[in-house]
This record gives sequence, structure tokens and C-alpha cells, in this order.
Amino acid sequence: MNVSMTAIMTVMWFSAGVSSAVAAKLASKIIDCVLYTHIDDQHPDTLRFVKECEGWFGKPVERLQSPLRCVENACRSASYVNGPRGAACTTRLKRRVRKEWEKAQSGRLCYVWGLDATETHRAERIKRAMPEMDHIFPLIDDGIRKAEAHKILKASGLTRPAMYELGYRNNNCVGCVKGGKGYWNKIRRDFPGVFAARAGMERAIGATCINGVYLDELDPEAGRQGGLICDDCGLYCELMSMPAKQPRPQKRMNHADS
Repeated sequence: MNVSMTAIMTVMWFSAGVSSAVAAKLASKIIDCVLYTHIDDQHPDTLRFVKECEGWFGKPVERLQSPLRCVENACRSASYVNGPRGAACTTRLKRRVRKEWEKAQSGRLCYVWGLDATETHRAERIKRAMPEMDHIFPLIDDGIRKAEAHKILKASGLTRPAMYELGYRNNNCVGCVKGGKGYWNKIRRDFPGVFAARAGMERAIGATCINGVYLDELDPEAGRQGGLICDDCGLYCELMSMPAKQPRPQKRMNHADS
């Protein structure tokens, strides 16, 4: 009897964040491929961290990048910044790169995620949204929260990316368009050149990062100064910006069908 078996490739889309790094390390023995999608707006220290993580994981991290390369190119090409349908940079710099990579693969894919033990609701949403793939959540399985992930990384001897040391909760692009008022006022202080460039981009496109507020009109005292500064920009963020799949309409029964 011939038995057809589908090969499964286990993949980590590494976001270059702490939780993502610890998840990749925990699952390193079963991961076939680690992928990192680079954007030119990442802090320069990010590539240092990616390189050091290769040694920690014991396997290479393949770097992918959109030909658009940076946030401003993505937003200008879309004439759009951020809104209910997600961010232009997420769609054009990350999702398109991932989709192109997936099309080139054969067999079933299994994705390893860096969600922590407080994000089980997100894990369930992922499994419902992507049933065509298998999913592994190492941090959730081991009950590891974000703070504990930072302790694990510190114990490894690796230095976390510079954005964390500057007080940002995640290692997103410098000037993430999904940030709120408090985030942007911190960017204004830490990276005034980036703040000015994003403000100019908004005016050129006629669209804003913050709903209804242009950065050049933002009150310097507005927003939270602590806590969650900006959500993580990883594969989950990309997934959640996708339009919801509409259920197929059910066939209506008539007497001839009964």
C-alpha cells in the first residue's frame, strides 16, 4: 500500500524582539528555517542582535527584504499610512514578502510564534485564521511571560536590542506608524529627525499615523509616558491587519433537495 506523506517545514518568522528570540531558542531543535524580514527603518543595533542570535540559536537567520525597503516608500506608494485596514508598511514590507516566500514552498508549513503566556487569546485567533498551517507557541506552552523572556535573554549573555534600552517595549521600526500619541512624543525626543521626516510624509500623502492628528500638530504633552508604548510589529500584527475572511453562504434548501 502506498502512503502519501506531506513534508512539514517548521519556520520561525523572527521579529528581532526578545520574546521572538526566546521562542526561537526554545524551539531551535525542531526549527528548519529562521527568517527575518528587514526594514531599513529598524534601529541599526537590530542587525547586531540578529547576528548574535544566530550563534544562540545554532542556525542561520535568513534575511528577506521588500524592494521598497523602508516605511516612507511603502506609505508613499500606497498613498496611505495607517487605519482600519492596517498599515501600508505592514502590508507592503512584510505581508507581501511573506506571501512570496510561502508561494515558493512545497508541503505544509508549521509556524513558531513568540506570543507569551498572557496572549493565549491571540494564539487561538491565529489557529482559527490560519488553519492551513500548524502552529507552535513555546512561551505559552512553558508559561513564560514577557518579563520572564527578558530574564532568560539576559541570562544567556546576549544584550537586547537598543530600542528596549531606550524605554520602548518592542523592537519595532524607529517611528512605527502604529504608535499612539505617547509613543510619538517619545520619538520626538529620542529621534527628532525621524519625527520630522514622518510629519513631512504625512503632509505629502495627506494621511496620518494617529487617527485625525497630524504629527506636526501633536501636543508635546499628549499621551501616556509609560507602559505600552507601541504594539509589537511581528507576524501577529501583520495577520491581524488582514481583512476578516467572510464565511461562505450556505446553500438554501428547497423541497426538491429534501
